[in-house]
Amino acid sequence: MRVGTFVLAAQFPGQGQGEALHRAVRSAEVAEESGLDSVWLAEHHFVPYGVCPSAVTLAALLLGRTRRIRVGTAVSVLPSAHPVALGEQAALLHLTSGGRFSLGVGRGGPWVDLEVFGTGLAAYERGFPESLDLLLRWLREPRVATRGERFTFREVPVVPRPDELIDGPAGGPEVIVACTSPKSVKLAAERAAPMLLGMHCGDEEKADMVALWRTHALAAGHPPEKVHGAGHVSAGVAQIEDRSADATETLVKAMPGWLKQGLDAHVTVDGRHRAMRDPVAYTELLCGLHPVGPPRLAADRLAATAERTGITRFALLAEGSGDLAATEENVRRLGTEVLPLLG
Repeated sequence: MRVGTFVLAAQFPGQGQGEALHRAVRSAEVAEESGLDSVWLAEHHFVPYGVCPSAVTLAALLLGRTRRIRVGTAVSVLPSAHPVALGEQAALLHLTSGGRFSLGVGRGGPWVDLEVFGTGLAAYERGFPESLDLLLRWLREPRVATRGERFTFREVPVVPRPDELIDGPAGGPEVIVACTSPKSVKLAAERAAPMLLGMHCGDEEKADMVALWRTHALAAGHPPEKVHGAGHVSAGVAQIEDRSADATETLVKAMPGWLKQGLDAHVTVDGRHRAMRDPVAYTELLCGLHPVGPPRLAADRLAATAERTGITRFALLAEGSGDLAATEENVRRLGTEVLPLLG
């Protein structure tokens, strides 16, 4: 069982952006001190839902401040980035960290980001497979040329080569794909890329997605041992307190204000209507799905998810209180009180 934190750098009502980023950095540092396996960094633009606009940049900072813990993006939004530029950054972090970097990528949403960065709606609606394939080629081949709908360029050498790690795992950084639909599951499976599954999904839905991934991956000809050993990641929420009622109360008091402020701030690039979740109901849903409560309950929920889905890697949002000291304590308890119960 590999348990890590999921860091959004969430800006709660009344907080400054610097405060949210400081809490993000501290929660990652405490995660390493407390024995957790990893920290996963979200990326958002122009909204207080999360004020980290570059997950790879924050990952670089945290890799420099830590020595053991794995740092990953969850996720870098591929339609808003050039896959070669992202591949170069990933290779750099992989090599200089001794192989502690994981690159999570996702399709994002039809947000105004596409207009600001000049990539356009087509990058979101049609361009993700092309971008993902170019990124994977950059991380696996010594020289790359491409001729596609979005990207066309002559052959160039890959510098730095991500497979030239002196001490650490062979090959380049792992690439994980955020999946929210059967179409994205098939896309990831055909490339044998592990999935990141969202915190809004229950165990049954995640188990179905893992089964579908395996079916498509085997059909694509990937070796059974690679298919069944894929390191999928389950996102969730964690709030560790002595009583379940207190843990739930902490999140229900704090999270809805952040969710409403953050989700309402999203603007679509083409004016389409996007229905947002009711923030109180969504918080209550998360409390029921994930390790929210005493250490024993939290460990049992994680173990149950692993048994039902086959997923043994977790990225758990620990900043749901919105408070720095409470977040640090939550991360410490997750590492020192819950992790030992998982063996």
